[in-house]
Amino acid sequence: MATTALTPAASAYRSGLYEWLTTTDHKKIGILYVVNSFIFFMLGGLLALGIRTELALPGVQFVDGEVYNQLFTMHGTTMIFLFIIPVLVGFGNYVVPLQIGAPDMAFPRINALSFWMLPLAGILLFLGFATGGAASAGWTSYAPLSEDRTLGSTGPGQDLWIMALVLIGTSSILGGINFLVTIFKMRAPGMTMFRMPILVWTVLVTSVLVVMATPVLASALIMLFIDRNYGGHFFDPSTGGTAILWQNVFWFYSHPAVYIMVLPAMGMISEILPVFSRKPLFGYKAFVFATAGIGALGFSVWAHHMFTTGQVFLPFFSLMTFLIAVPTGVKMFNWIFTLWRGKLTFSTPLLFALGFLSMFLIGGINGAFSAAVPVDFALQDTYWVVAHLHYVLFGGSVFGVFAGVYYWFPKMTGRMLNETIGKIQFVMVFIGFNLTFFPMHQLGLAGMPRRIADYASTAGWNDLNLAATVGGFLIGASMIPFLWNVFISLRNGKIAGDDPWQANTLEWATSSPPPPYNFDHLPEIRSERPLFDLRHGRTGH
Repeated sequence: MATTALTPAASAYRSGLYEWLTTTDHKKIGILYVVNSFIFFMLGGLLALGIRTELALPGVQFVDGEVYNQLFTMHGTTMIFLFIIPVLVGFGNYVVPLQIGAPDMAFPRINALSFWMLPLAGILLFLGFATGGAASAGWTSYAPLSEDRTLGSTGPGQDLWIMALVLIGTSSILGGINFLVTIFKMRAPGMTMFRMPILVWTVLVTSVLVVMATPVLASALIMLFIDRNYGGHFFDPSTGGTAILWQNVFWFYSHPAVYIMVLPAMGMISEILPVFSRKPLFGYKAFVFATAGIGALGFSVWAHHMFTTGQVFLPFFSLMTFLIAVPTGVKMFNWIFTLWRGKLTFSTPLLFALGFLSMFLIGGINGAFSAAVPVDFALQDTYWVVAHLHYVLFGGSVFGVFAGVYYWFPKMTGRMLNETIGKIQFVMVFIGFNLTFFPMHQLGLAGMPRRIADYASTAGWNDLNLAATVGGFLIGASMIPFLWNVFISLRNGKIAGDDPWQANTLEWATSSPPPPYNFDHLPEIRSERPLFDLRHGRTGH
């Protein structure tokens, strides 16, 4: 069997904390991304429990309206900008160079810089609590609420929010450019574009979205900062500005950002399902084109967040919103046909992948309801929207992340996570998630507005809110077995070996964990499943 020999780069091996703080190894940086993201996931989860505790019963229980506004603003901001996006970047950092047979990312020092901007941004964001109050205008920070210091945006908290997001956006842009150059220029011999794993394709399309959309958000943030601090009038209607400008610019980034947050998770699921069904991914090229289609259409639907403003052309954005469901539907059928008549192994990664499929399907369907303009008018700014958002981003992205953790943990550490504890965690997350967010559909239909700290005891929302709070605490409790699993597995978990799953892609062709230079040699790449070819002696073109 012919192989491609790789020469290890000469390097001075450092150890301990100093090595982690100064590393430019994409694998260590990927792990830093994941660990940092989970720290903020825990913080964001605590904020969510504060929200649900207040809403468990009618009446003001624990926090007043202003503190409540800070809680939901910081919860949404933390989960989106400091957990979901960075944790997926972390998996991309670790896995993508390995999957394409590259020794590292194209720009290792810029890669390190991209990461270290994130902890700094998180510190800036949470400093608001210590400086008179955190940002409280919602994670969307709609103007003029976010710039009017008499409406709850007093103090430096909102300015710290702006600067933190500028840092996060800069990190994303640098990371996106790095991924694009790495994927286009550093693939191993034989790794043509249509032999790349689906995860690499989803990271590629995501990086294009990041590079094209994030500068638009940066411009909005800078305009908002000027309005707040230097007498600008971009968004203030009383001085000739327009608040709708903020919505247009913000959502022109933030709707593609939905796909930035879910496409890599789709790629992770697309790596896991074939391995645990012992079948190739059904419709590889259709999946690639569907991914590209989602990326392209993602820029044409931003104004469906603005149906009720009266400032957008409703038929066009309604049509495009329905249309973007088509490539997503293609993917859903591809995943189902991949599983169909496969030899399924119900390990923890597959359970979380199946959780992704079922929960993301619900999120997509309830989103399609909102694409109908009359329905959207009725459901706008109700808890239906909260349910939709969480079924897409928690039911989709977070289930995908946990599937990825259980799948790639052996490669990252050389140890297997405990399967029994993993399955207990899955059951807790699955039940807790549905108990939390499914009742919010009914709350939305019953007219409960989102972003309220209190509600009347006669509104008929009491039982559903209490159920949602119980579910939220069950999700929180599910993190205990997860953290315990990681702890005991790192100490004395089962030794994984190089390829414990009998997988298909190149990262499993090297040791667990891989050496600093990634590969001693590479198998010939003649399809999108080079390790399957190697195991079964398939060497023909």
